[in-house]
Amino acid sequence: MLLVLSEDHKEHLAFLHQVDSAVGEFGRIALEFLRRGTSPKVYEGAARKLCVPVETVQHGVEGLMYLMTECSKHMISEEDFLDSLLVLELGDKLNQTLLQMYLQHQREIRSILSLLPSTLPAYHNVEWRLDVQLASRSVRQQVIPMLMVRLLLTKARGTCTEHSSRVLQTDLRTLLRLVSMLEAALDAMKTSHARRILRNVK
Repeated sequence: MLLVLSEDHKEHLAFLHQVDSAVGEFGRIALEFLRRGTSPKVYEGAARKLCVPVETVQHGVEGLMYLMTECSKHMISEEDFLDSLLVLELGDKLNQTLLQMYLQHQREIRSILSLLPSTLPAYHNVEWRLDVQLASRSVRQQVIPMLMVRLLLTKARGTCTEHSSRVLQTDLRTLLRLVSMLEAALDAMKTSHARRILRNVK
């Protein structure tokens, strides 16, 4: 899976090319941002050292933080991470520096993200049952399989956790068709053609 970057995001990350020697420091600030929140004084100090506006430093750090969090969230592979950076034209050395930063801090970033409150329900468990209708009043011999799936979900509400469930029902033919389409979509995303398209999507 490739990460598709917006034009604003590309512009913010392009600044890293001008300060490639300070990318490690930008990464440290971005991680501190995730751990403890933003700090204007840190931005001001970095801006003075680099002789650039504070907004430029802030955008660079926020762009780097977005890149790391989105890649960590989707567990993007090394190859896909480097392919996602191609549109930025940062150069091999800087790309490798960012890759090492991503690999080094991926687990910590995922741990921090898991602690953040989410407005969406999260998967907790699944229960399923296969029902087979063997006969009806009009037809004595028939086989109609139906799959019942109950998704158990959780959602954080302040200090407590709210539980909910969703019941889904489908016939076997529709389920097999759905599985086939999802597998085909995953295979299509791995092709070089799909990668080229995603690199050029704006």
